Amino acid sequence: MPMMAGWSGVLPEWLQQHLALAWSLYLLVLSVWIVLQKRSPLSTLAWILTLAWLPLLGFVVYFFLGPQKIRRQRLRRKRLRRLQAERARGDPGAHEGLPRRKRGLADLVRNATGMPVTSATRLDLLVGGSRKLDALIEALEAAVDHIHLEYYILEPDAVGTRVRDTLVAAARRGVRVRLLVDALGSPRVGRRFLRPLRQAGGEVAFFHPFRARLLRPLLNLRTHRKLAVIDGRVGFLGGINLCRQVDARHHPRAWHDYHLRLEGLAVGWLQSLFAEDWLYATRRTLPERALFPDLPCGPVPVQLLASGPDSELEVIHRAFVQAIHDARERVWLVTPYFIPGEAALLALGNAALRGVDVRLLVPRRSDARLVDHAGRSYFDELLAQGVRIWQYLPSMLHAKLLLVDQDLAILGTANFDPRSFRLNFEAALAVYDRGFVAGLAGRIEADLERSRPVTLPRRIGPLRRLVEAVARLFSPVL
Repeated sequence: MPMMAGWSGVLPEWLQQHLALAWSLYLLVLSVWIVLQKRSPLSTLAWILTLAWLPLLGFVVYFFLGPQKIRRQRLRRKRLRRLQAERARGDPGAHEGLPRRKRGLADLVRNATGMPVTSATRLDLLVGGSRKLDALIEALEAAVDHIHLEYYILEPDAVGTRVRDTLVAAARRGVRVRLLVDALGSPRVGRRFLRPLRQAGGEVAFFHPFRARLLRPLLNLRTHRKLAVIDGRVGFLGGINLCRQVDARHHPRAWHDYHLRLEGLAVGWLQSLFAEDWLYATRRTLPERALFPDLPCGPVPVQLLASGPDSELEVIHRAFVQAIHDARERVWLVTPYFIPGEAALLALGNAALRGVDVRLLVPRRSDARLVDHAGRSYFDELLAQGVRIWQYLPSMLHAKLLLVDQDLAILGTANFDPRSFRLNFEAALAVYDRGFVAGLAGRIEADLERSRPVTLPRRIGPLRRLVEAVARLFSPVL
């Protein structure tokens, strides 16, 4: 009993016995609490040991960061699901046109989320924050009925102010504006910054605000989504937030990232996702009027993937692993934070060993040093199995995508790590289109030309190897 060791011979024996009993009961109750969370065995043991050795501090940390499961309002969510089924549509022709190897992945996503293969009449790849922001502003200025934005990061800087002012102008001309931002990701967005938007008639909500959840703060469960829906006809989804750090016109080393602009049936599913998150954050359903306009089928088959801690299925994680298992020619993975679980690590290694061209592109240095060290601890075994690894040099690489063979790309908000797979609310779009995949492959090849390959043996000292090994121990909770 570590907490008693320092007091042996100091406290009376009867008090030591009572403290030992209290400590044992404390550890038993909290161990049961943790076990019932049904985490991975390694994560469960790590939390139990933390609580045992740091009784008070460990409890505080677990209270704020530990619980992973939440339930949304079931009755309201059922009504919303019915609305989705009536208004957001799939495209049976697009599903039937998929290559046979991709139908299994499409069925997995549909059965896990209820989101079928649908289609887009237009799908644009936006490379870099400047292009994405200009396209978003153009769409906001053209809005006539409603604007829905959901972002992890909104900063009150030049970029955030530009977006806010555009929203204010839209609200003043009668457009219904709804803005949902994550409370932890956007801590600097306060009343003064949002006052012009609210005064113009816009609605603003925060995801998991701290003051509203003092009894269960849910600090570790965030909406990491970056999506926009304009008039139910134009949608945006990808990794680019609303801050100066992503825009080369405002930051000398702007983060390198990708985003999507889409039109067609698929926008209806983005709309459904926003409506569900808005309902959860505000307890208010959106009016049905004009949310789901009639849209034509398009030539680009796509499918929305959504996951979060309100489901144990880890849909995006499953989709990544399934896609890698199905690969026959190539698997190109781009991610800023790389911490694979056992299933993903095995899938990548198996693909390389059976002759698939497996490439991993990560930043030379991200904004999370502990995650960097943990991710690099996997490099040696992956390289030994034939996976090729590059580190992007010019700036922080923030793109999140998986390219498989010639006819599948998955691009969105999810990193390749446990936080995105289990803790965050994430969204991604699977694109089953050869033309789009070919264009995306060209962009990745251009990024690889500006990157440095990692080869064996890695020339790092014993201290660096120790740091990586220790960081790897924290992988389940990073």
